[in-house]
Amino acid sequence: MTSLRIEAHPVLEFEKKKKVRFFFEGKEFEGFEGEPIAAALHAAGVKMLRRSPHKNRARGFFCAIGRCSSCIMEVDGEINTMTCITPLKEGMQVKMQKGHGEIKP
Repeated sequence: MTSLRIEAHPVLEFEKKKKVRFFFEGKEFEGFEGEPIAAALHAAGVKMLRRSPHKNRARGFFCAIGRCSSCIMEVDGEINTMTCITPLKEGMQVKMQKGHGEIKP
């Protein structure tokens, strides 16, 4: 799959960061350490991050500032994680959240 990242820009410069691997729904992906989880998923072609609890509608990367709930996912066992503002780290386990999320004992 082709990356959806902007590799070169005529005005902006991008600091090179360390590549890390993470897992989404059990599948291995690569991203850059510190970038938002949602951005790494989007760059890898993952457009749907969750489904709305009531009408089961697809939700994706929307506000990118932590103000909506379109990107909440389960990250390393924690529900309701705003992936648009949560920095990516090596080995993270990311899953689509079902509805409002399930609290685990």
